[in-house]
Amino acid sequence: MRVVITGATGFVGRHLIRALNQDRAEIVSISRQDFAAGPDLLCKLIDGADVVINLSGENINQRWTTAAKRRFYESRVATTRLLVNAMAGAESPPRLLISTSAIGAFADGPEPYSEADPPNGSDFLAHLARDWEAEARRAEQIGVKTLIFRLGLVLGRGGGMMQSLLPPFQMGLGGPIGSGQQMMSWIHIDDLIAAYLWAVAEESLNGVYHLCAPHPVTNRQFATALGAALQRPAWLPLPVWVLRLLFGDGAEVMVSSHHVTSSRLPAAGFLMRYPQIGPALESIVASPSGCKLP
Repeated sequence: MRVVITGATGFVGRHLIRALNQDRAEIVSISRQDFAAGPDLLCKLIDGADVVINLSGENINQRWTTAAKRRFYESRVATTRLLVNAMAGAESPPRLLISTSAIGAFADGPEPYSEADPPNGSDFLAHLARDWEAEARRAEQIGVKTLIFRLGLVLGRGGGMMQSLLPPFQMGLGGPIGSGQQMMSWIHIDDLIAAYLWAVAEESLNGVYHLCAPHPVTNRQFATALGAALQRPAWLPLPVWVLRLLFGDGAEVMVSSHHVTSSRLPAAGFLMRYPQIGPALESIVASPSGCKLP
């Protein structure tokens, strides 16, 4: 099986390539330089592939300047547009595109949303997600089956939000953000990768899937569970104004409440190894790169 991947050097991409290598897939990684080289090269790289997995997108965990927002948009929406255009120009296009999106497509608040609910957010991330998904769905017009994976907060070793959270929590300086009442819809990296591999093999899947564990938690519950996993106190709250000072508009992502559930994956028969936050965090901090302290 020949799999083309964008965003291969990112947190999810690195884990996915490791898993695909174990399955002895032929992997073709498309870099930013490849996109800049023009459509002829993209068509050549994609031609003959069985599956394209689109993980492209600049890390949003930085200060949100006007220039940064432009990069977020171009690295997701414009890149996906080029990718689909290259599929259309390939002599032998792939049978499947799995493109990434985010649960930020939905409005901030405590109300739960499933795949049956239309995206209703109105902020920058919501517009970004909707445009991102629209570009990916153009692949359906050329006969490429397209799956949209809206990711929750990905928890795992060696990257993502845990890379920033572990050091203060390990020192006993962790705690909830602001009130701690905001909902967190999350997924363990192992379950995320398993879902991608399953989707590649499962012919019956179609449309949009939320990649979130079945038990979302509040930010306070998350902080308590992480403190327990590390055997450290986790009561020191992080004021919202500190985040706004560091990240500008990007702080809203960290204090927003997204209560998103996954109904279609379990209905299709996919079961997660880590449905509960406690065991998920324990597995992460117990790993060598999780750096659990004695």
